[in-house]
Amino acid sequence: MPESIRHKSLLAFDFGLKQIGVAYGQTLTKNANALSILKAQNGKPQWLEIDALITQWKPNLVLVGLPLNMDDTESELSARARKFARRLEGRFNVQVEMVDERLTSQEAKSIIRGNSKRGSSTEDLTKIDHIAAALILQSWLDDSSIGRSI
Repeated sequence: MPESIRHKSLLAFDFGLKQIGVAYGQTLTKNANALSILKAQNGKPQWLEIDALITQWKPNLVLVGLPLNMDDTESELSARARKFARRLEGRFNVQVEMVDERLTSQEAKSIIRGNSKRGSSTEDLTKIDHIAAALILQSWLDDSSIGRSI
């Protein structure tokens, strides 16, 4: 079956220094779903948790959000996200692509605000990383040409 026709399962990571959001999706339905938020210490995750996710979901492709500045330049956080992506590829022998993640955190916050009850003070806008990961993944599902090599 040609590569462009074969269905793929994907995991996406929204890399952060304290938290890393995770989402799952696949090309058959072209839907992305937020999964979880992993704790990180200075950008270093618990690799056993990631191993468990990769074992459970068996992705054909892993996406990592690339935090670019609005002028398309890369920052220190961009370099850290690329390093994380290279480690995923090396540790788990999976194909990894980077995806521009600009404005996904703001969109995730808007989604949480829209889903919370009016006047409620219970919305926790620090718990958005898995939603941002789903947005990264959904953007790739909508247009896979946006993926970049590590």
